[in-house]
Amino acid sequence: MSSIDPKKPHAVLIPFPAQGHVNPFMQLAKLLHSRGFHITFVNTEFNHRRLIRSKGPDFGNGLLDFSFETIPDGLPSSDRDATQDVPSLFESTRKNCIGPFKELLLRLNSCSQVPPVRCIISDGIMSFGIKVAEDLGIPQVSFWPASTYGNFMHDGTLDTQIDWIPGMKNIQLKNLPSFMRTQSLDDILFDFPKVETQNCLKSSAIILNTFNEFEHDVLEALAAKYIPNIFTVGPLPLLSRHVPEKHPLKSLSTSLWKEDPACLEWLDKRDPNSVVYVNYGSVTTMTEESLKEFAWGLAKSKHHFLWIVRPDVVVGSDSATLPEEFFEEIKERGLIAKWCPQQQVLAHSSVAAFLTHCGWNSTLETVCAGVPVICWPFFGDQQTNCHFACTAWGIGVEVNNDVKSDEVAAIVKKMMEGDKGEKLREKVQEWKKKSVQATDIGGSSYSDFDKLIKQALHYDG
Repeated sequence: MSSIDPKKPHAVLIPFPAQGHVNPFMQLAKLLHSRGFHITFVNTEFNHRRLIRSKGPDFGNGLLDFSFETIPDGLPSSDRDATQDVPSLFESTRKNCIGPFKELLLRLNSCSQVPPVRCIISDGIMSFGIKVAEDLGIPQVSFWPASTYGNFMHDGTLDTQIDWIPGMKNIQLKNLPSFMRTQSLDDILFDFPKVETQNCLKSSAIILNTFNEFEHDVLEALAAKYIPNIFTVGPLPLLSRHVPEKHPLKSLSTSLWKEDPACLEWLDKRDPNSVVYVNYGSVTTMTEESLKEFAWGLAKSKHHFLWIVRPDVVVGSDSATLPEEFFEEIKERGLIAKWCPQQQVLAHSSVAAFLTHCGWNSTLETVCAGVPVICWPFFGDQQTNCHFACTAWGIGVEVNNDVKSDEVAAIVKKMMEGDKGEKLREKVQEWKKKSVQATDIGGSSYSDFDKLIKQALHYDG
């Protein structure tokens, strides 16, 4: 850089090292960059190597006022092209990331090539960012990329009706996040989210990827009970449309898998509202038997489908395989790919339904696109997202956890052919309209983003 403006606000963003966290952090980074911020985006070394493999060796080079930095995650070195073991990541990021992150910030603040760091935006489950900010006297806010309903709640037969969670009505234990189902308080899948949530509430402000009307009750309860300085800026995929078309970061993608362009080409040849899109996200795994039940269920439905099958989707395997007779059965009706640009797929006119794990990004993206969901939640907040998709929001139906092909086929037919599917499509279109309104200029999320910049990040530019 030929000249550095020391008054330019410099924000350091550090997401939890998983695809579902990296993507919304990048959307937020683009928005802040378009408002005049210098951005440092911090990945783990493992994930940044995956990005380079996915995007090419020049990924991220030559961007003005935007740079990638890396820190180690503390796990054994690996070039495996798959999401790391989540419990191991929880343990390792908690124990090993605070030192390298602090060293990185000290290096940035001693570097004449970038402005001084003005704020840290750390993932809600990377709360060591709060401690580092305190030590260095740098303002910090937390960004919680998951749903509000599925988090910020107390720990607890799964069919038991409960009424002790503020802002959440008509919910049962089985609808709560899966990490609450433990017989040991020391279980890392229970302890880590609990402690990180408690730490997150110590932030001066919390950013949420949602909009007020979508999670109104729990947002109201959260603001009253815990912290009033909450900024709802979602859905970020829609708020991001305010990044100018010619902005240098507009098309920057942080997909950790190489996206298959054939997906969109295949969809272009299909009729409107004729395709079921199937994607279980970046972390969900299943048994080989469940994979086959889904496969034959999709085949039996006789409908067209685009199915994303990650190589690591089967537990304990790096290659998911299906029988030859399945491919004979589906022929021109189905396309199987390893990864795709999901927002573009959901926005395609041929896509009529989305069979999903109900991760929060997928939930918001399907609402933004106006596509109803068939839900098969796996873990984390997905059970809660599924519950609200099928009840309060009225945009989905659920597949039994013990998946069977006949049930999959019946639900797909109901979604694609029946009155139920039509009603779900009408309802999700209503939510799409509300999400657009929230992110329009003057809408609740657009206004909260302005307030975030001025009140929490202390920038009036």
